[in-house]
Amino acid sequence: MRIVLVGPPGAGKGTQATRLAEKLRVPHISTGDLFRANISQQTELGKLAKSYMDAGNLVPDEVTIAMAKDRMEQPDAENGFLLDGFPRNVSQAEALDELLKTEAIKLDAVLDLEVPEEEVVKRIAGRRICRNDSSHVFHETYKKPTKDGVCDVCGGELYQRDDDSEETVRKRLEVYHTQTEPIIDYYKAQGLVVTISALGPVDEVTRRALEALKREDDIK
Repeated sequence: MRIVLVGPPGAGKGTQATRLAEKLRVPHISTGDLFRANISQQTELGKLAKSYMDAGNLVPDEVTIAMAKDRMEQPDAENGFLLDGFPRNVSQAEALDELLKTEAIKLDAVLDLEVPEEEVVKRIAGRRICRNDSSHVFHETYKKPTKDGVCDVCGGELYQRDDDSEETVRKRLEVYHTQTEPIIDYYKAQGLVVTISALGPVDEVTRRALEALKREDDIK
C-alpha cells in the first residue's frame, strides 16, 4: 500500500507510522529522517538543505520533494510506502501527484489521525524530559514520575522543553491549520481520506487504523 499519514502535532503520527509500516511491510518515509540522512551523508540535497537551515530559513519545497522522490525510488519502496511529514502543504501534494503519475502509480489512502485541539495541547504541554537523558520522558497526566520534577530512572531533573510550552504548541497548531490541514480537503476531493480517532491506547489506535485501511483496500 501507498499511504500518506496526516494529523496535528501530538496526534502520535511518528508512533503510528512506525507500527503501521511494520504491520504493512512497507518503509516508513519520514521527512525528518530524510533530512537527517541526506545531511549526515553529505548528499548534494543534504548540503543544499543544510545551507538553508544554517541561515535560519525554511528548506524550499523543491528540495524536500527531491529528497522524497529519491527515497521513494529505492528498491524497498517498490511495493509501497508510508509517508510521514510529506506532503506538508497543497503544493507538495500536487508535486507528489505528478511524481506518482510519472511512475504510473497512485496513493491508496490518506490516513487522517483526528485529535481534539485541547487534547493536543494537553499531550504536548504536559511532557517533561530528563536533563540527563532525553529518552526518559514523563507526563504530568499520563506518566507521572514518583516524585515531582525528578526522573524515576536516574534521578535527573525533569524539565519542559521550550517547544513543548502551551504557547508554542498553539502556534504549531496554527501553522498546521493554515499549511497542512488544507491537504485533507485536497485528498478528500480524490476520495482518498480515511479518518480515525487517535484517542486511546496506542494499540487501539493502530488496530483502528489497520481496520480502516483494510476497508479502504477492499473498496478499491
